[in-house]
Amino acid sequence: MPDVCLVVPCYNEEQRLPVAALLAFLDSHPHVSLCLVDDGSRDGTLGVLRHLQTQRPERVLVVAVLPNAGKAEAVRAGVRQVHATGLWAFIGYWDADLSTPLSEVDHLHAALLANPACRLAMGSRVKRLGSNIDRRITRHVLGRIFAACASGILGLSVYDSQCGAKLFRRDTVDVFFAQPFLTRWLFDLEMLVRLRNAIGLEGMNAACEVPLSCWTEVGGSKLGLRAMVGVPIELLRIRAGYNR
Repeated sequence: MPDVCLVVPCYNEEQRLPVAALLAFLDSHPHVSLCLVDDGSRDGTLGVLRHLQTQRPERVLVVAVLPNAGKAEAVRAGVRQVHATGLWAFIGYWDADLSTPLSEVDHLHAALLANPACRLAMGSRVKRLGSNIDRRITRHVLGRIFAACASGILGLSVYDSQCGAKLFRRDTVDVFFAQPFLTRWLFDLEMLVRLRNAIGLEGMNAACEVPLSCWTEVGGSKLGLRAMVGVPIELLRIRAGYNR
């Protein structure tokens, strides 16, 4: 029986979607399926996703979101579609550039299986002996500043909330995805706040960060400088929205 389905949000990925890597992963992981979400792309991304689906029709779902709604709502649409099928015990989402190799899902899956109290496993780009985390120093520093802001404003002690590799139990989908998100890019933090609001402060014990063994920075990020400058305002927006 299928066990895991990963939602992959795609926006204007026609030229860079690693189709061969996606197919190879499916062949090596028979318990994992993919839900590919086209977020109102202006190029031929949807056609690429449809063609990929024909290669593994029993393992690939395709969802089209129109108009472009941003990563948060693209992920939400995909997760809700997967959840509605009732087929998978674990659902997650993954960045389309595969900066985190899809094989890292094995570590997140193992963390959830080993700890029944854990509801959400989050990939974490921690540089440590034996790992291969290839990240520019400027991005690392910005990440630490971001984590400090999130901790100070939202009270979340999380090292790396923004890594695009998450896996959770299907019974938490309504907690995380029942309502639209307030922000387009910081929905990972909103998920943690929703978990905390749903089950109290012990909610932070229901999320675990899993150090990745491999992560490689890929160019072409769609998160620009304007979005980074607005992060403190977005964090305050989250705090106000969920404290009501």
